[in-house]
Amino acid sequence: MIIIESKRKKIENILKKYPDAVIADVTSNAKDGLVKLSPFYPHGGIPVPFSEGVTAECVEGIWQALKVFENEGIDRKMFRNNTMKNIKRTVRTHGKVLGHQKGVNSSEILGYVEAKHQIYIPAFKWVLENKVSNIIERLKNASKDKTIVLLDYNTCCDVDSPSKPLSHAYLIKAYVEGLYPYGQKPSTEPESFSPSLPFID
Repeated sequence: MIIIESKRKKIENILKKYPDAVIADVTSNAKDGLVKLSPFYPHGGIPVPFSEGVTAECVEGIWQALKVFENEGIDRKMFRNNTMKNIKRTVRTHGKVLGHQKGVNSSEILGYVEAKHQIYIPAFKWVLENKVSNIIERLKNASKDKTIVLLDYNTCCDVDSPSKPLSHAYLIKAYVEGLYPYGQKPSTEPESFSPSLPFID
């Protein structure tokens, strides 16, 4: 079983809730090899969706590079950022977010939910399958007999939330367990959400 918990919680409180659980920090601040599961980790060679021949160092670099603001378009320099730092492009600096450009040469702008499905999730899935498959296999085997708690700063597991940043730890769990968005969408979830963009992480 895989559980998602906040990195901000005290470990002792998590262990009270899940005795004997294995705690696995998958954030960019992880102190072991699990840092490779962070979207900030510079694996290199990650294909940028809808951008033939263009690659990036990390998933977060793709997400931030293709973000379009009212005062600034995409920033291809983000594709080359391999420092795990200074990757975020914020509203405070660039103005209101309009969406994410569908590739480097497109004029189409995707809404937040659409961008998660068409840009972030495919890029992260590519990393899971091509860069960290050995870690994923070990996680899959371990979770059969143990409770694995994945620590992330964002803990939203609603892939289709129009306002909350998606937990990449949830995407790891979903991939291992065959859940949505990698498995069938639960019938209890709303069919669609508004493409408005009240918040972009």
